[in-house]
Amino acid sequence: MKFKLIYPKWPKLEGQTEFHLPPHGPVVFAAALPKYVDVEFIDENLEQINFDEPVDFVGISMMLTIQVMRGWEIAGIYRKKGVKVIFGGIASMLHAQETQAHADSVFLGEAEGRMEQVFKDFQNNDLKKVYDFIDNRPPIESVGTARRDILNRELYNYKGVQMVDLVHASRGCRFHCYPCAVAYLGGREFRPRPIDKAVEEMAGIDNNRLFIVDNSLAQDSQWEKDLFKEMIPLKKKWCCHPIEDEHEILDLAAQAGAWYVYQAVFDTSDYIKQRIQRYHDHGIGVEGTILLGLDTHTEDYIKKLIDFLLEIDLDLAEFTILTPFPHTKAFDDLEKQKRIFSYNWNDYSADKVVYQPKHMRPEKLQELFHYAWNAFYKDESQEYKMFKLLRQVMEKEKQDGTYKPRVRELVSHAFGKKTQDKRNGSH
Repeated sequence: MKFKLIYPKWPKLEGQTEFHLPPHGPVVFAAALPKYVDVEFIDENLEQINFDEPVDFVGISMMLTIQVMRGWEIAGIYRKKGVKVIFGGIASMLHAQETQAHADSVFLGEAEGRMEQVFKDFQNNDLKKVYDFIDNRPPIESVGTARRDILNRELYNYKGVQMVDLVHASRGCRFHCYPCAVAYLGGREFRPRPIDKAVEEMAGIDNNRLFIVDNSLAQDSQWEKDLFKEMIPLKKKWCCHPIEDEHEILDLAAQAGAWYVYQAVFDTSDYIKQRIQRYHDHGIGVEGTILLGLDTHTEDYIKKLIDFLLEIDLDLAEFTILTPFPHTKAFDDLEKQKRIFSYNWNDYSADKVVYQPKHMRPEKLQELFHYAWNAFYKDESQEYKMFKLLRQVMEKEKQDGTYKPRVRELVSHAFGKKTQDKRNGSH
């Protein structure tokens, strides 16, 4: 059976250096497919879809709200040709009711142990309109190694550098953050994979650089320690979401190859300043993730926040605008208060204002979003700051003998751009 799995295209944040990571959801899903399924994966961010190519069944995997309208469009083309289409992925779960109108079937929840029945139903012409497993999660032990063989690896590089591979060591999250839908999607129970299975998968990835995509590693101190200890012999270099702010854990993370973390910077407190410093003290870089437009944010506060970010010496910063995605506290609150003025999902890119902020006009928040990017990267471009992080990992790789000279193109490009920028008076 020929099954085409499609990942719809989506735009990068305005102002962000454009690169593409190999997606995680589709390769995890592919691992759950029956063995007789011949799967072809198309990442529309990097490849064109050949709609005329014969195919038995089409799957559309959507991670982001910004992908859904394009996903619906793709489905419409195939369904007009008489090809059945099934949707899955995070954004399909967040927009399940709407997506049903554009699909022959919608799969909701985690795929392990469920796809044999789905494909049997397809073969028997008895495909269900909805397969709802959101509240019926499979045993975490059933999660297998992702099918990275479906990826066209040559596409996932940035100026000649192979990008990080994505992997996960747990599912679920015991936190329930204001803008986040994970409590709905994966539940509030922290569900760690067996460490030996997670580490075995990491060891088998033919890439020295990984992105551990767990919602947060800071959920169970003993589990973190055990995981990092088992990762040390791999000599992998990796980035992740927050690590618990405790010396022994950070030390083990550094030994295990922690390269940098994505750390939410939600205020200008000494706590945040000291946390960033502790990461740096352990040789771990920090990319700050900064959400603009909370009800506590005034124009003056946002400008002070940018000054604070420069003061604490973040390695990188990514600015987004509060976006009320369905099934989040933010959506519930703002909808109840009748402050959401756009339900056009193409606007839900996290760089557009789709609601009425509390202390300013929407246009002012949009202006401050641009100000934040420009002010933070005024003296050093984002690309050059990325180069400095890359240089850090190169040095670590040289120390443990895993360095490969594949990075030279990017090094020369970034350094050359920095030099040219200086000549042009940009810095």
